Amino acid sequence: MRASGAHARVNRCWTGSDSAVRVSAAEFLSLVVMMPLARLAQRAKALPTCISQTRMFGNGTAVLRQSDDSSAPQARFFPPLQEPMLLPGTFKNKVAFITGGGTGLGKGMAFTLSSLGAECVIASRNLDVLKATAEEISSQTGNKVHPLQCNVRDPASVKATVDQMVNDVGLPDVVINNAAGNFISPSERLSANAWKAITDTVLNGTAYITLDIGKRLIAAQKGAAFLSITTIYAESGSGFVMPSASAKAGVEALCKSLAAEWGRYGLRFNIMQPGPIKTKGAFSRLDPTGKFEKSMVDRIPVGRLGTLGEIANLAAYLCSDYASWVSGATIKIDGGEYSFMAGEFNGLSSVTKDQWDMMEAIIRQTKGS
Repeated sequence: MRASGAHARVNRCWTGSDSAVRVSAAEFLSLVVMMPLARLAQRAKALPTCISQTRMFGNGTAVLRQSDDSSAPQARFFPPLQEPMLLPGTFKNKVAFITGGGTGLGKGMAFTLSSLGAECVIASRNLDVLKATAEEISSQTGNKVHPLQCNVRDPASVKATVDQMVNDVGLPDVVINNAAGNFISPSERLSANAWKAITDTVLNGTAYITLDIGKRLIAAQKGAAFLSITTIYAESGSGFVMPSASAKAGVEALCKSLAAEWGRYGLRFNIMQPGPIKTKGAFSRLDPTGKFEKSMVDRIPVGRLGTLGEIANLAAYLCSDYASWVSGATIKIDGGEYSFMAGEFNGLSSVTKDQWDMMEAIIRQTKGS
């Protein structure tokens, strides 16, 4: 296919033609920045149709799959460490309550806390999954893990679950709100029920858990650390996941409000915003070819997805006594993804040295700027 217009002129520039100065900076930026973005959009259209309407409800915050060969070269400078970073026994004689604790991030955090001495209580709607996870973790850490069925969208179910926890192990020292639900869809296709399904789980569920346990802690004059798992798009918003973005933003406002109000009762509240996390299989139903995964890695400056161990280590620190002066904080753990996406010109990282040389020559020819 024959190149024409600005594209042809840039082709001549790249092959050493003396016509380089004929290309405007706007044309150059359009070709080296906007065209790759357009191609990425075209590839996104070719992804399996299951992406557009696939529901992603689960027992906890969803995590993504990463193949072994998708990391960028710079990832070698940032090897993930999986083992617990805190001292053994950090959570000895402490109780940790984790919603969405049967799978994904919740399971990873429960394992780390249990390995550090905590007696964990994991909750979700699927009791069979919880029992299997509890047995798996206990067999590896030697510490008891209690599986409790709970529908966080139902205040009565939340109360019954907390009653059972208090009866079995007492009030918790750590509360992690991790239960989540999400699905990808154009907002104009959303029904009222679709909106309610997400906000009831993410925002209302977090509120029900926090208020029920928080009131009991205040009455008992017992301190505790609360941690909510949100996402990097909670503060920016995001198309195609509008209910989730709205609900997660509400969770962050809830936590920061209570950090200010309930600190006097010995309660801390923090927020963790994970980027895409490495795990096996969870994203294969949405991205069987791995194309979407590659585009995600391309916008992460560290050059790889995160891991469960990294998330669990940060969560453990924020919930530990080592972080007793940390409250009201929102902490991103995303390999720099948010910062990369926020900068208007960060896409220029794909420009080669030769292209920069040409751009510099063009800019130097610009008069009156």
